[in-house]
Amino acid sequence: MNIIVRSAVAEDLSSLLALYGELNPDDAPLPEHTANGVWSGIHEQQGRTVLLAEADGVVVGTVDCMVLPNLTRGGRGIQFVENVVVAGSVQRRGIGQRLMRAAVQLGESAGCYKAQLLAADDEYVHAFYEACGFMPLAQGFRRYLPPDRTSATGA
Repeated sequence: MNIIVRSAVAEDLSSLLALYGELNPDDAPLPEHTANGVWSGIHEQQGRTVLLAEADGVVVGTVDCMVLPNLTRGGRGIQFVENVVVAGSVQRRGIGQRLMRAAVQLGESAGCYKAQLLAADDEYVHAFYEACGFMPLAQGFRRYLPPDRTSATGA
């Protein structure tokens, strides 16, 4: 299997949405106009890169990387990693590790002092991230916010 990791482009949106459907199967699919608007915002956001993994020309994985400027740690940025997903049909073939390696390389290239993520509370997920060099060093907190009363495009 020939695996290539690259930045996502607008033409990859339907493949990304299919992967996100595997990540969050209970989420309703986004209408096309909403997805296009959200993608435009992601694409224009400074420090944001959505990576894709292709296996033999088919999109099979993704990771969303965000680099935030930072006034501590000598001004070195912080990288956040989100929405890591590999298609169920090709899991456990090294694709996720390739994506995570590429994500960390983005953070290193941007001069970040750390890359961090939140992980599902599943032992196999934790084992995966530890195998990728991440350590469970802090307790994460999250607060879900109510749905926005306007569309995702701000209309």
